[in-house]
Amino acid sequence: MSFLLRFLTWWNSQTLNTQFWTWRHGVRVGEDGAGNIFYQTKDGKRRWVIYGAEAEASQITPEWHGWLHHTWAEPPTELAVPRKAWEQPHKSNQTGTPGAYVPAGSLYRAQPEARSDYDAWRPE
Repeated sequence: MSFLLRFLTWWNSQTLNTQFWTWRHGVRVGEDGAGNIFYQTKDGKRRWVIYGAEAEASQITPEWHGWLHHTWAEPPTELAVPRKAWEQPHKSNQTGTPGAYVPAGSLYRAQPEARSDYDAWRPE
């Protein structure tokens, strides 16, 4: 079943064509904590990622994202990107999950707060 899923879908890790291309032209550069594996061609011009789980771009950390888009030449495995004290740990996109951000007056909150910044118009 795993072979059939990889043959017919692209969102389950990688397709067979991507696996063949990676085997033939790819050089493994590193892996992140989410199980994503990063590759580049032997000349270093093309870079890509094989996702460890579902193909969701927000799972890639900012360090690896910068390397993938040629922002810096060295991957995070060779040259660590300095972190600021105020930076929070990377979190993937939470939209549609219970961890999604919901503003104070939203109807999606379990207990919406009363809005004090809005007064409804009343005719005189």
